[in-house]
Amino acid sequence: MAKKWEGKSKGTVLGYKIFVFFIKTLGLSFAYFILNFVVVYYFFFSREGRTSSYDYFKNHLKYSTLKSTISILKNTYVFGQTIIDKVAISSGLRNKFTYEFDGVEEINNLLKEKQGGILISAHVGNFEIADFFFDEIDHNSQIHLVTTDSEHEQIKEYLESVTRKSKIKFILVNEDLSHIFEIKTALDQGGLVCFTGDRYFEGNKTLTEKLLGNEAEFPAGPFLMASRLNVPVLFVYVMKETKKHYHLYARKAKVENRNAQALLKEYTESIEWMLGKYPLQWFNYFKFWNSKKVE
Repeated sequence: MAKKWEGKSKGTVLGYKIFVFFIKTLGLSFAYFILNFVVVYYFFFSREGRTSSYDYFKNHLKYSTLKSTISILKNTYVFGQTIIDKVAISSGLRNKFTYEFDGVEEINNLLKEKQGGILISAHVGNFEIADFFFDEIDHNSQIHLVTTDSEHEQIKEYLESVTRKSKIKFILVNEDLSHIFEIKTALDQGGLVCFTGDRYFEGNKTLTEKLLGNEAEFPAGPFLMASRLNVPVLFVYVMKETKKHYHLYARKAKVENRNAQALLKEYTESIEWMLGKYPLQWFNYFKFWNSKKVE
């Protein structure tokens, strides 16, 4: 089984350069075609990713062995598409895609009222392009994305050289916890702060909750903060529906004051609902679940 998440993305600079070349010179369709060969490569040579995906499909979605194996290939292909789409959209090809906003009025209301709010997402769908959705509705730079900024440095530098930067502000997680003050300041000024709630670093405080029938650990920070501050909370996901169509979902959480566990439970239920609609868009390629089964 794959190890716990190590805070780094897979891939190489050369791989990204190849796909950027194909996208810009031969188009998205050709880049998607080349992706088929990459999928086969990862299926045979990425044992950790294959094992964790098989666990998800076989043990948590209860697929047959054959269906689980086929789903691994499909899942890897969709994941590759989301990476290509991210580069394409941020490289000036945004108009090649269509977008659907579902519940966006919840975000607009928070921005209009300027009372602050917390958005929590997951590595389900293509949240990597959420900032380009937010650009369209946030004209006053009120949305802040909390990030570890831990993508391989060479890949990060290359992508920044070929893609446009979003107007969305970023808050970098630091070991000295100074990001906590930045988050509090953003909320006090009426901004929205967005977290992903399904990955944590070893040694960080966690909360345990059921997801798809088994216990899993989640970072405590987003849920403790959201339950203790008097601000609304939204669960937000960006899902790929067809080849060039994305669907943003925003749902308001029922936050119980100082009850992080209840908020986490509502969050995992929202993920289950989303995976029920898009089972192939689970992109956590590491040992996510604990061994203990929850009845």
